[in-house]
Amino acid sequence: MTISVDALPPTNPTNVDSKTYASLSNILTNVSGDVPLHKRFRALFTLKSLNNENSVDIIAKGFADPSALLKHELAYVLGQMRNKAAIPHLTKVLSDKSEDPMVRHEAAEALGAIAEEGCLPVLEEYKTDEQRVVRETCELAIERILYETRRRETGEQEAPSPYTSVDPAPPVATQEKTTQDLRNQLLDTSLPLFERYRAMFALRNRGDEDAVLALAEGLTDDSALFRHEIAYVFGQMQHPASVPALIKSLSNTTEEGMVRHECAEALGSIAAPECFEVLKKFSADPERVVRESCIVGLDMFEHETSGEFQYADGLTASTH
Repeated sequence: MTISVDALPPTNPTNVDSKTYASLSNILTNVSGDVPLHKRFRALFTLKSLNNENSVDIIAKGFADPSALLKHELAYVLGQMRNKAAIPHLTKVLSDKSEDPMVRHEAAEALGAIAEEGCLPVLEEYKTDEQRVVRETCELAIERILYETRRRETGEQEAPSPYTSVDPAPPVATQEKTTQDLRNQLLDTSLPLFERYRAMFALRNRGDEDAVLALAEGLTDDSALFRHEIAYVFGQMQHPASVPALIKSLSNTTEEGMVRHECAEALGSIAAPECFEVLKKFSADPERVVRESCIVGLDMFEHETSGEFQYADGLTASTH
């Protein structure tokens, strides 16, 4: 997901009454049956900013929804909150083999973001899952937890980042690395996925056009998980040089839905003029996760071009 919600101002949960929690719950879970998806997303990000057990439990109710896009976003947000109360909910989602692989992947990634050693057994269990996107994510999440454990033990500091998101891998230190060095590491399929991701996030943090063009080469990788992460990074960077590559991937109807979905949200976040028409076009795509992502992307486009301070609804969130 590419909405930049991590910069939202802190909300004091002691100032939020039960009526407001109930309203946010009703919006997120679409009790009325007619809440637009983008309104549900905005309620989700308000709950994220509260970050307590109550908001975790409300978010987890959404896993009963039929929308894989919404459920994957719920898992992403729970990982970003890093609240240990989310671990049982995420474990249940990952363990449910009838669930959409995109949702299970996001649950595994979220467990890695929370980075508790107690999450390792379930991640080890599904590291050999029949779904490639799930097993690759479990591999990444295990490495991230082990990295965080070592870092806490040694007091090692992570390389500084202009982003506040909890990423699947820390950026590699880049003091002595050129963009070409990072590109080579990104595209070297003989390396563990975790090390390639570290180059990916280092290129993101570098943030210039050369870094964007290097990252764009990753959109031809044979791993759908890797390609979707490139698109996610482009949404964070919001660099116009990434737009042609994102449009190409979104327009490729043979591409995996999870990749096209991330491209749509990235285009909404970048909000360059040429993004609007392509999002409008694919908002009627036959694949549900793609068309829903385009609808959300159009809402993000409107937000980015409106001058609104934050994407999430205020604590008086409503459906109108």
